[in-house]
Amino acid sequence: MYNYVGKSLPRQDGYDKVTGAGVFTHDVRLPDMLHAKVLRSPHAHARILSIDTSEALALEGVRAVVTWENSPRVLFNASDAHTGTMPPNKPVLDQYVFDNVVRYVGDEVAAVAALTPGLAEKACGLIKVEYEVLPAVFDPLEAMEEGAPDVHKTELKNTPVPPFQIAIGNFQEAYESSEYKVDVSMKVPVQKHAQLETNAAVADYRDGRLTVYSTTQSVHPTKQILALIMGMPESKVRVLNPPYVGGAFGVRCGLSAKAEPIAAILSRMANKPVRCVYDREEDFIASDSRHSGYLQAKLGADKDGVFQALEIRGVLNKGAYTSFGVEVVGVMCAMSLAIYRVPNVACHGRTVYTNVQAGGAMRGFGNPQGTAVVEMAVDAMAKKLNMDPKEIRLKNILEAGDPWCLPFMNSSTALAECIEKAAERIKWSEKRNAFKAGKIRRGVGLAVGNHVSNAWPFCVDFDSVYLRLEADGSLQLATGVPDIGQGSGTTLMQVAAEALGSEFETVAITFSDTETTPFDVGSHASRTLYAVGICILEAAKDLKRQVLEYTAAMWGARAEDLTLERGVIRGAGGETPLRELCREAHLLSKEFIAVGRTTPPNAPSWHAHAAEVEVDTETGMVRVVKYVAAHDCGTAVNPQIVEGQIEGGVAMGIGYALREEIVRDEEGVPYNNGYHKYMLATAGDMPEIEAIIVECSDGSGPFGAKGVGESAMVPSAPAILAAVEDAVGVRYGEMPLTPERVLNGLR
Repeated sequence: MYNYVGKSLPRQDGYDKVTGAGVFTHDVRLPDMLHAKVLRSPHAHARILSIDTSEALALEGVRAVVTWENSPRVLFNASDAHTGTMPPNKPVLDQYVFDNVVRYVGDEVAAVAALTPGLAEKACGLIKVEYEVLPAVFDPLEAMEEGAPDVHKTELKNTPVPPFQIAIGNFQEAYESSEYKVDVSMKVPVQKHAQLETNAAVADYRDGRLTVYSTTQSVHPTKQILALIMGMPESKVRVLNPPYVGGAFGVRCGLSAKAEPIAAILSRMANKPVRCVYDREEDFIASDSRHSGYLQAKLGADKDGVFQALEIRGVLNKGAYTSFGVEVVGVMCAMSLAIYRVPNVACHGRTVYTNVQAGGAMRGFGNPQGTAVVEMAVDAMAKKLNMDPKEIRLKNILEAGDPWCLPFMNSSTALAECIEKAAERIKWSEKRNAFKAGKIRRGVGLAVGNHVSNAWPFCVDFDSVYLRLEADGSLQLATGVPDIGQGSGTTLMQVAAEALGSEFETVAITFSDTETTPFDVGSHASRTLYAVGICILEAAKDLKRQVLEYTAAMWGARAEDLTLERGVIRGAGGETPLRELCREAHLLSKEFIAVGRTTPPNAPSWHAHAAEVEVDTETGMVRVVKYVAAHDCGTAVNPQIVEGQIEGGVAMGIGYALREEIVRDEEGVPYNNGYHKYMLATAGDMPEIEAIIVECSDGSGPFGAKGVGESAMVPSAPAILAAVEDAVGVRYGEMPLTPERVLNGLR
């Protein structure tokens, strides 16, 4: 039994968030600060022939104007992928802050810094630009064809790197010899993060140093990118959250779109602080989105329903710039092939440049797309064999120790228990294949999946923390990972207090500031608690050793005979509060401090979701009425926070399945450019959600914990699509299930 781990302790940021006292980048105001606005391209693809900024510069109150002609000509990648990528590929650096070629509607043309936002906006309207409009392409399949416009010149038509491929066994031979075969396809949409706080940065360049307050979810990689762009030593660049981030979901892995470099360049030009805050439309049309695209899965099985062969093929819409386009297909392929025990597997994944906003990191990172089509194939196979979809999954899921395609061990799984619990709570046996008639029809669906607890293992991916005991015995933790709203500031403190044996109430945390914390790759890939927690364990072990050895010397005892728990040291010599020992040690010039640094391993997290839906066969409206999400996330360090993450992921998954989609007209102009046009699932759309925590401790994680943040997004859409099929007998191969698509399928 632990003192703090496994307890739903109150969130340490709760008061700030509830009262409005918390400071976000949008709240940062510096003396004599200027405001930036960006002029964006009205064309999907064009060359800038001339750009005249004279009238803008002449406007009273304007302090700087930047274009491609007077900005750094340094290629970079706006994600943190430039610090590492999957071998044998090299990092793809394919964009400038401003270029003389614009590649999507919304691409940056120029930016202005002025005394007020209104003045900056007015100045942008005075900039005269002459464009040569170029041919554009918006669909990745069309972009691969000979004769299609080149978004970027590449060896393989509009493809940043060669396709990602996996091959184990002999898929083709096994598939052809399988007694039962299915072949399914799916089209997935552009989904937007729609986080509450738009991308933003406040930059202050002075005396050869740059400080940037940012909405990034990875301050240290962002510092590296900014130093590259600005031509500055990394030691003279500071990036920090202030300290809160208003949601992220992947859109801020690395730069917050281009808010940081735009603010930094203008600050250096004007020699004043500059605030660059995206409005909601800019955030929707000019920052990364989830990759849309086309997917296909082929599945072969024997007469008993044992899987023999599985292949996934995917072409994802990369958009105008690479961002995380190299890594996303690797995760899509590998994770989707690592759910079931299949001896012969293959995957072929490719991202393709088009003239739309870039696809980047978003909750689940390729896994929701791949899992959707794999689960579609599993349901199709169950139908062909007349088997229960639950039973065919239980028959084929991987077990701990089974070989798979991922480059880390399949160390633990409670997926079978997750399936059983989800099915039981949704009343699967009672409701599945129930009689369907009338206008309103109900159905239930089931889907499973897995995810990682850390980033892809070939990336630059390590963590460092400082732990320091103050003179009064309180504990100070410093970590470069941010809290982007998921509660990691609280859970990491729980891990630190438990690992050292201090009192939770005396623990304080400093996070997400490159000047005061050691390097960390950032908060993404469901890795924050898992990876940083491992690092904390290492530092806490060293710190506890120092304390007990010092105490043992004072008491004439052996360190191994002493304990430290809840801030009290005990042994044969008696007991003493940690605060008293630290006070005495401080007076004798003794300091207790430790550094933890590790390249974390990885552990699989598993999940089974069951959905019950209601379909109106006259209007095509689909409503989720009940949702059960069972998750093997190892030890739940803070169960309430885990449940919150599961519920949040389900909400995004419901939107992905039923409502959320960015569409464009024939000129590439996005229609869904804000909350008023983007059909974000709201509180009124949420069903009864039952989150079930299935604890299956993993030895690699801190106190057995695994990742959970992205997991609930992964199987949610296929569970809902399966439920709709159970209700109306139609399997849909395109998301989201808008009323129009539902009615067309029924017809």
